[in-house]
Amino acid sequence: MKRQSKPVTILVAEDDADDRLLLQDAFKESSLNNELRFVENGEQLLDYLRRKGEYANPGEAPVAGLILLDLNMPKIDGREALNIIKNDAVLRSIPVVVLTTSAEEDDVFFAYRLGVSSYISKPVTFEGLVNVVKVIDAYWNDTVELPPQNTDGA
Repeated sequence: MKRQSKPVTILVAEDDADDRLLLQDAFKESSLNNELRFVENGEQLLDYLRRKGEYANPGEAPVAGLILLDLNMPKIDGREALNIIKNDAVLRSIPVVVLTTSAEEDDVFFAYRLGVSSYISKPVTFEGLVNVVKVIDAYWNDTVELPPQNTDGA
């Protein structure tokens, strides 16, 4: 299996502090080398991707190679953020994996219609989350060829 030459930065858009902590722990438990960055809502996600405001310094906001996106967030929710990302000529090439509590058929259809790479319902146990993280690693780090990361910040 192929391993990306350098692990991509994974940008996690998740408003729930407990879920962010669980994801961090699941990545550690899975021994992944990816750098994780977190934003708490869709507005921060878009600022990060566009290097605006507190994310203007590239050292503080490395280019995201993969986005894990919760749909239910404040300010700009994940659905609207996904729509903006996938309709932006610069940002649309960043793979987005929806990782959310919603298993609503309308959300799944909406996400795939916009071009999401994968849709995963959050597992209810920590073990389940670790398994999801391992699958994400196996697929995104070992299997697929990702586009080169645009280092100029979009």
